[in-house]
Amino acid sequence: MAMNLHLSPEATMRLPKIMYGTAWKKERTVSLVTDAVLKGFWAIDTACQPKHYREDLVGAALLSLQSNHGVKREDLFLQTKFTSIDGQDRTKPLPYDPQTSITQQILTSFQTSLRNLHTTFIDSYILHSPMRTVPETIEAWKVLIKLQDQKKVGLIGLSNTYDVGLLKTLERECGRGVQVIQNRWYQGNDWDKEVVKYCRQRGIMYQSFWTLSGSPTLLSHPDLRSIAKSSKKTEAQVIFKLAQLNGVVPISGTTSELHMKEDVAVEYLELLPGNTEQVQAVQELLF
Repeated sequence: MAMNLHLSPEATMRLPKIMYGTAWKKERTVSLVTDAVLKGFWAIDTACQPKHYREDLVGAALLSLQSNHGVKREDLFLQTKFTSIDGQDRTKPLPYDPQTSITQQILTSFQTSLRNLHTTFIDSYILHSPMRTVPETIEAWKVLIKLQDQKKVGLIGLSNTYDVGLLKTLERECGRGVQVIQNRWYQGNDWDKEVVKYCRQRGIMYQSFWTLSGSPTLLSHPDLRSIAKSSKKTEAQVIFKLAQLNGVVPISGTTSELHMKEDVAVEYLELLPGNTEQVQAVQELLF
């Protein structure tokens, strides 16, 4: 289903099928982001949250890629997040003054992200989680809508939310719904099936994280192994491919150059026709 979005011209670029995640990379962020892009990733996920991300070093990698490898800003899809004070580490420099209004916190954090990433436009801007209350989340969502209307961001979204009711409330109360969801998609939450279904029905981009590390027994599923063996691909590649075929955009945070290459290649992977029954069995498990 095509997305019914309010996009600026910059955001009409091809939407990603896989993204590189920069959480927990710390001082290795520059080298890993550089490697990921040179291996074929062109969509980068980060956050203005010093607790888990070095957004500033993502920006340093982008400068290096442009000056040393000719990779232009417009060649990339950049996604970052506003993280509420509940998700911040107060011992680290905060990207905003938590004593100000939610609206001002988001606007200040957004400007911090623009400086960190050396850009004037964010392709996808996300609330890292719902706020403490629904009214506060509505206030925050209206700020994102305003940034989109000002053509400062392309897509707007929400992460770490597993309540379809909240998604419906935002659309009803604000007149514009969520366009991107980024959630844990793994065995422990039964593959977030309710939210995934809602996203597929509404044309919302669903981004998944913690899929491989959070689902160790899935990698040993006999049908999955059979598909991987006959297709001559890894089990991880098959999972990512089935995700893509069903409208899920995997976020890969691998630090392995080999796995970077394998992950990017998933978009062009074809599962052999002889695996129809096994593919159906795994898809029924995941969706």
